Amino acid sequence: MKYKISLFLTFISFVSAAQELITYEVPREMFYSAHNDDFTVKVRVPGGEWKDLYEYNVEVDMDTKQSASMVSFDFSGKVEVQVKKNNGWVHSVQVRPLSYQIIPIVNGSVATFTLDQPRKLSFEVNGDRLQNLHIFANEIMSDEPDPEDPNVIYFGPGVHKPDDQPGDVFRIPSGKTAFIHGGAVIKAKLMVDSAHDVNIIGHGIVFQPERGVEVRHSNNVRIDGPIFINPKHYTIYGGETTNLSIRNIKSFSNQGWSDGIDLMSCSDVLIDGVFMRNSDDCIAIYGHRWQFYGNASNYIVKNSTLWADIAHPINIGLHGDAVGGGDTIQHLLFTNIDILEHDEDDRISQGCMSICPSDHNLVRNVTFEDIRVEDFQEGQLFNLRVLEDKKYSNAPGRGIQNVRFKNIRYTGHSANPSVLHGFDADRKIENIQFDDVTINGKTVRSAKDANIQVGDFVHGIQFK
Repeated sequence: MKYKISLFLTFISFVSAAQELITYEVPREMFYSAHNDDFTVKVRVPGGEWKDLYEYNVEVDMDTKQSASMVSFDFSGKVEVQVKKNNGWVHSVQVRPLSYQIIPIVNGSVATFTLDQPRKLSFEVNGDRLQNLHIFANEIMSDEPDPEDPNVIYFGPGVHKPDDQPGDVFRIPSGKTAFIHGGAVIKAKLMVDSAHDVNIIGHGIVFQPERGVEVRHSNNVRIDGPIFINPKHYTIYGGETTNLSIRNIKSFSNQGWSDGIDLMSCSDVLIDGVFMRNSDDCIAIYGHRWQFYGNASNYIVKNSTLWADIAHPINIGLHGDAVGGGDTIQHLLFTNIDILEHDEDDRISQGCMSICPSDHNLVRNVTFEDIRVEDFQEGQLFNLRVLEDKKYSNAPGRGIQNVRFKNIRYTGHSANPSVLHGFDADRKIENIQFDDVTINGKTVRSAKDANIQVGDFVHGIQFK
């Protein structure tokens, strides 16, 4: 009998551990100033008590300067989410990315749905993508550090501003772990400069800094979990750094030059599970820029959602060492990515997947696979051009070689014609493969099917 009771208690303990929900309080001094009242959001373990979430205000889309909403929580097992729209009528509700196939149950102004795994979602009422609700349902952290560890810089619940470091900067030295508690709000930039073996982790918020995290001349740096609300410049700014891991970050920006992740002369990079909503490039990979020098190689970007209110979701190759003969950017993999928006009226700056080397750069050995592109406002699906961008560069690129697009799905009707165009006979595009690419359900078998304009100095295009 004791054995059976023990098994029963073990089972109850397992179920309890499997069904866990963690929510966080907003710092008291931000309770009114940071709130958005468009939605009321509650979560619960199925059958349990509803917990009310704090709806943060986030600013999106540089063109319109709109205010959207954001909530965040951690869970394991299953969780039920309830969303009430506080103002106006509800005619339709859509949860994106559409690939997740989440269809809420709507009753009047209240919608409910269940999650059984971590997700980063856009909840949209009546087709409104600007005053929408972002729901970040995180996995519970398994490696939360000890705040008393001397190698831990602990940002606990509350607002944190640097008192003894000029320029609104928290500097994270070698061998340290900066832990940002889910109830913490940091009003400063986090700086990693000439350091190694650094971790910046946790589900708290970095709120309106100059930049979110700046990583310079460093090695073995991990950034995992924070939310970045409206940096004035880049969210993650990386220069001449190796072994850089960026996981599970969430980013909003709506100013000029407020790119998401911009990396210059960085190599051995992993970007995994990020949600980037930016009013400039979401992810940009360059060679030399400013004080950073060197090639860029060995990138994996996966399991992510990219939303470019302005400019490119993915941009590769623009900046390099024109004086020194250019850089090589190579061995890049983008896989399992949802692109939710692309809106850019400058044709040279368009492209959901853009490779446009300048500054004598060569870009080669790039794979895009399992990419789902939803209907966007204005832009191109593919933009591969060897060019000399007079605004941002000092020379044309050296070329583009060996690019594969595999299992690409685009559903929409707003795309301008895609472009493949070399610069001259010595600066050409070579070996471009389209493998299982579909547009509105139709498999493309030619450049015409794919609405691609093929210009001069392009060799070796294949459609499978």
